[in-house]
Amino acid sequence: METLLDRETLWNTGDPSQKQRYRLRCLATGDVLYDKQDADDPFPLSNRRSNTPSFLRSEYIDPTFAVGPLSDGLFRFRDMLPVTTEIPGSTSPVTWHSDGLARSLGLSRLYITYTGYWPERGAVTPTGTFKENEAFAVFGRLGDDAYAETLVVASAGNTARAFLRAADENELPLVVVVPEKNLPDIWTVSPRSDATIVVAAGAGSDYTDAIHLAATIAGLPGYRSEGGAKNVARRDGMGCTYLSAVHEIGEIPNHYFQAVGSGTGAIAAWEANLRLSALGAYGDGKTRLHLSQNAPFTLLVDSWAAGTRTLATLDGDAAKRQIQEIDARVLANRTPPYSPVGGLYDALRDTDGRMYAVDNEAALRAGSLLQELEDIDASPAARVACASLIDSVERGYVDRDETIMLNITGGGYKRIVTDLDPVQVVPDILADRDHFDRDRIANALETVRRRKSTGLRR
Repeated sequence: METLLDRETLWNTGDPSQKQRYRLRCLATGDVLYDKQDADDPFPLSNRRSNTPSFLRSEYIDPTFAVGPLSDGLFRFRDMLPVTTEIPGSTSPVTWHSDGLARSLGLSRLYITYTGYWPERGAVTPTGTFKENEAFAVFGRLGDDAYAETLVVASAGNTARAFLRAADENELPLVVVVPEKNLPDIWTVSPRSDATIVVAAGAGSDYTDAIHLAATIAGLPGYRSEGGAKNVARRDGMGCTYLSAVHEIGEIPNHYFQAVGSGTGAIAAWEANLRLSALGAYGDGKTRLHLSQNAPFTLLVDSWAAGTRTLATLDGDAAKRQIQEIDARVLANRTPPYSPVGGLYDALRDTDGRMYAVDNEAALRAGSLLQELEDIDASPAARVACASLIDSVERGYVDRDETIMLNITGGGYKRIVTDLDPVQVVPDILADRDHFDRDRIANALETVRRRKSTGLRR
């Protein structure tokens, strides 16, 4: 059975600029790049000719926004995804006009965008996280090249579940690296494939340590870094939550609420806003970003409060203590893409954004309210976002008749347990500090490869 859909790729030979639906613009220099233009860097994550840290941004050469049916999953938004292949098994965010929560807060135009598991609403994401939007878009950008090298992804939990599902169900080679203490958040509803490896970073490692270990693995022959926020497919995939909202609402919202760890999802929403504004069909307004973190880990909140592009200084030991105190561990990123051109600082500045610090108690109260009024079993991060909306309303930061989008980035875990029987993932490698060494981790990976079945599809 074919794993990837048989679909003619838009480029096989010749000048990439004549065959691709999109190009990549360096936000620092204005240089234009194309996927598969450079054999040494076929899927660029940055412009090697730029001396300034900056993002590439996808530009769609003939932009349109024709949304397909919900059954198309993520690829119903194919017009604004930098992909060559549609990977089977994707799902789509769903958006609806809030009734209960809106009435409670006195809001007339509150819309909830939900990526999780709630079949009655049409939400069938079996890992319960909007990170699936990233996973299927990233593999879709690679297309058949996804089989050529092993993709390496670092995760605090949600991203690992999402990429594992996409890879396991399509037999795509993948290594995910997660902190050992986050393993309870790593479970699967799909049978594990011999093509995937889970590495747990031990010895008290956090997400930043996992990122460093993943970078070491990605530097080995035959492995490829997924790229995180630098990957245009990851951002445009996450931006589909915003596209879902605009499609349902019929106009660009005035405000956008989301909890953030790296801020990549917020950058993605900003970029989607810019694209739709340029098209003009939904208005040309700017959506104000309202972003939140789980206190006491408030690196991005503190950085934005300082008013400069420079990321705030954070002591590593203090950060790890703070991370232990928060419920939404997926929001704890010590190296977020705040400063690069096109990063979170620019997104907040361009949208006159706000940031909020939300403690565990406030998040729990907000989660209980969501459950009571909207019947949403929300993830810890989504509870933080809801709490920031409540705070914003109480402070008068939003007008009660304005159009507001609340991004519920994960949920439905109780239904997943009862409906889908998830299985806890057991790591293939437990990497203590001595395994962070290039040679030792390479040997450990090779040992696992030999132990696993070698029957990859391609």
